[in-house]
Amino acid sequence: MEHFLDTKDFLVSGESFSLMRDPQSELLVTTPRPDHLESYYQSEDYLSHNDTAKGIMALAYRTVKKINTNRKIRLIDKYAGNQKSLLDFGAGTGDLLQAVRSKGYEIAGVEPNVQARKRAEEKGISLNLALPSGKRYQIITMWHVLEHLPDPEKELGKIKELLHDDGTIFIAVPNFNSYDAKYYGKFWAAYDVPRHLWHFSKKSMHLLMDKLGMEIKEIRPMRFDAYYISLLSEKYRSGSHRFLKAAFMGWRSNWMGYRSGEYSSLLYIIQKKPQDHF
Repeated sequence: MEHFLDTKDFLVSGESFSLMRDPQSELLVTTPRPDHLESYYQSEDYLSHNDTAKGIMALAYRTVKKINTNRKIRLIDKYAGNQKSLLDFGAGTGDLLQAVRSKGYEIAGVEPNVQARKRAEEKGISLNLALPSGKRYQIITMWHVLEHLPDPEKELGKIKELLHDDGTIFIAVPNFNSYDAKYYGKFWAAYDVPRHLWHFSKKSMHLLMDKLGMEIKEIRPMRFDAYYISLLSEKYRSGSHRFLKAAFMGWRSNWMGYRSGEYSSLLYIIQKKPQDHF
């Protein structure tokens, strides 16, 4: 492992952390890993667990989330076909599950955060603390979840067992090879240490899936993420919301991503390898 970058927790603690790089896999690892990670999620500004927060950042987050939810459903429909069952791992406040249930899907969700589960229950969505057993799903989604898991390989092994042989897994993660990541450096909001324990590249994702007997069928950009991440990164760097600069950087990151394939966030569409069906 080699030193890659020093940064800090801009959201909760202000503590400093280092990112170490594995040159073989192009995977970054947050060090040190705190003993009590749950305490780093205790903030009203951690918006994926709180959909009632006020302010411009919360409004921007909810607007983007609503647009993205509609796009996610169209993509899920494409891969689900007539097999309408979905497990959302890291379901947050349950918005995606609520939306796909209205489309006739049989749903299940996992969310460890108490506050998020409570908000989901208020919407009529019951979430599990851990992965369910005894049932398989056509679609399993992980939207910005993999980077939070203490042991991604172990959890993905469990998830694979819950997937139908012809099913599909959607995994969205930040991409530290993107233009905005390189521009903002230690202020790049998607490092989000120490909540993000791992930081993935395309190479590291391909290696991980190959090890698990799965393959990446398609990689799609998540273009709206570049704008939201740039808005947060500007705040971390300057201490104020610089909306025009953030909008320009989001646009520029997407333009550079169009040329290189390295967008701010990437969605990996994954299926079991054919030989693994037997």
